[in-house]
Amino acid sequence: MKRRTFINLASAASLAPFAFTISECTSQSKERTSEKASENDIKEMAVAEMQRLMQENKLSARKLAEYYLNQIKTIDQNGPALKSVIELNPDALSIADAMDQERKNGKLRGPLHGIPVLIKDNIDTADKMQTTAGSIALAGNIASKDAFVVKKLREAGAVILGKTNLSEWANFRSSRSSSGWSSRGGQTKNPYVLDRSPCGSSSGSGVAVAANLCAVAIGTETNGSIACPASMNGVVGIKPTVGLVSRSGIIPISRTQDIAGPFGRTVADAAALLTVITGADPVDPARYAGNKPIPDYLKFLNRDALKGKRIGVEKSFLKQHEVIDSLLKKALDQMRSLGAEIVEIEFMKAQDTEGAESDLLQFEFKDGVNRYLAGSNAKVKSLEGLIAFNNANKAKAMPYFQQELFETSQQKGDLESKEYKAALRKINQVADLLNREFEKNKLDACCGPATGASWCIDPVNGDFWTGYGSYGPAAIAGFPSITVPMGNVSELPVGISFLGRAFSEPELIGIAYAYEQASRNRAAPKFIESIGKV
Repeated sequence: MKRRTFINLASAASLAPFAFTISECTSQSKERTSEKASENDIKEMAVAEMQRLMQENKLSARKLAEYYLNQIKTIDQNGPALKSVIELNPDALSIADAMDQERKNGKLRGPLHGIPVLIKDNIDTADKMQTTAGSIALAGNIASKDAFVVKKLREAGAVILGKTNLSEWANFRSSRSSSGWSSRGGQTKNPYVLDRSPCGSSSGSGVAVAANLCAVAIGTETNGSIACPASMNGVVGIKPTVGLVSRSGIIPISRTQDIAGPFGRTVADAAALLTVITGADPVDPARYAGNKPIPDYLKFLNRDALKGKRIGVEKSFLKQHEVIDSLLKKALDQMRSLGAEIVEIEFMKAQDTEGAESDLLQFEFKDGVNRYLAGSNAKVKSLEGLIAFNNANKAKAMPYFQQELFETSQQKGDLESKEYKAALRKINQVADLLNREFEKNKLDACCGPATGASWCIDPVNGDFWTGYGSYGPAAIAGFPSITVPMGNVSELPVGISFLGRAFSEPELIGIAYAYEQASRNRAAPKFIESIGKV
């Protein structure tokens, strides 16, 4: 999301383990007494309960898919017109039927068998859908091969409903862009208050999960693009360790920081999706070796996971905004009541890279996007070609903001240049600084508010950042973070982010789950028109 904050151009197959989760999750949903699940039952339903009801023949993958497709038509395309879904999969219902037939035949692929998923429109699917990063310059780009993440979803029996809108080019076209706006998909709205930003760049994925347009969704992050939409849309977002989830087949920004990750309405749902998409990919030159054994993340859903843990909180976040201060204090008190020790530290200093992140992202974007486009079925084959296309189609491609990040990236050299290598060395120091902070304070995790309250959508002036961003150091270091609802500021959700060291997802999931179960801050959106018009 707010990688632009750092880019200041002025300054430079089994259900056995899944059975455990059913008892943990169904307590969050009302008791199902009817013979068949109704549409009202499906709203806010947890993935584990969907599986239970499908096993009991009270629900089907087709009914789930039909329910969400109807929700998309009613809420996303009409009514509040959220514009979170950029394209529907014409094969969704046939995939759902196939998964139902497999279930009838006794074949179960795992916790996502028959579960409807939406994926961000910068992820390749070798089907009838386009992959465009929200840009009209890539209209008609049908991938020849599934992204590795999509391959994993298909193998797991997920029903891919469609693709989500995003901040065009994952917020890497202009420093003055409006999160959730793309030339192909228009402006995505926040379902809680419709004139407020959904944040980005994984805007559509966060909004779709929040508004019950799918069960779970996939987003991508370079710096906050999962954490910020999760925070501002009242859902759970997991930004994995760089190397845990493959990036092959995803339109890139940064080989150093990019990663795909899950959105869910609960930690359990996000953990189920993470389990499915995790896996080593020999084609992906990841920052950290992703060849570790793949754990079942559902096993780490432990209500007592905070007991005995030492959690660092950023000192500078303890007194900034009276309502968020109150929400954070309550969150810290809840963690203490669960047996955690809270330690005040200053981990945000680690992300001060003196402009190195800006340089790194521009070098790596030019290299990565040129490689992607050259091997794609898009008509535009290079960053230079994108710039020319946008200039030739300004009225449609750039009606509100320009493409200065494209232009400055195009001016950069290759990845052998001294300037790039110097930036990379500086970025790598962030991981070292964070690791030392963890060791010095004997921490299990760090935390802080993910964002401030959402700002009003302003396509002319762009985003108005309202502070915090505790996920930033983890994003730059390539470490994992999990964002969970912390409460509301005048109807606007705000999340808390938990940060850990590389490959500490099991511990973070346990911590996030324990906090979620104690706090229960998730509430469905009301589609309020504007603050003051409740």
